[in-house]
Amino acid sequence: MELASERPVSQISVAELADRAGVTRATFYNRYSTRLDLLIHVLYADLNRGHRLEEEWAQRGYSAAELHRLTTAEVGDHVERFRAVYRLSLDDPADSGVYEALVRHFSDYALAFMARSNRSEFPDANRHLIAQFMANGFAGAIKAWLNDPSITKDDMVEAAVACAPAWWATGY
Repeated sequence: MELASERPVSQISVAELADRAGVTRATFYNRYSTRLDLLIHVLYADLNRGHRLEEEWAQRGYSAAELHRLTTAEVGDHVERFRAVYRLSLDDPADSGVYEALVRHFSDYALAFMARSNRSEFPDANRHLIAQFMANGFAGAIKAWLNDPSITKDDMVEAAVACAPAWWATGY
């Protein structure tokens, strides 16, 4: 993560990664296919930490509206923890896989959310398309936040919560 915070992952060699981690290149390739795979693995692990927090908050009895805001803010916290990585990936077309992975994560989450909620309030429409729409919108809001220093994390959270369909908050 240190290296990916200093320059785009596409400009980091596997030899450099292996050396920094104290492993061989063979060890790296036994676990990951590419440098981007490793980076996405680390980012997903942190995003999944947020999902565990979501489960804890739900067990504590937070309202659906509170859960929606808390989980959205947790994603904002994730982006802040890895701000340099995300900023560098947005500036380098060779690293578009980081943004695509973020969209994929949000889409997978949206599908799982709808499947476990299975509420009658959900629209009778293709859930894969709904998930893509939600994921690209949320990732787009994050991208706009990262590209504009005048936008704060709280601005992003407020906008994302405001743009979520009414049925989303009832699904918690």
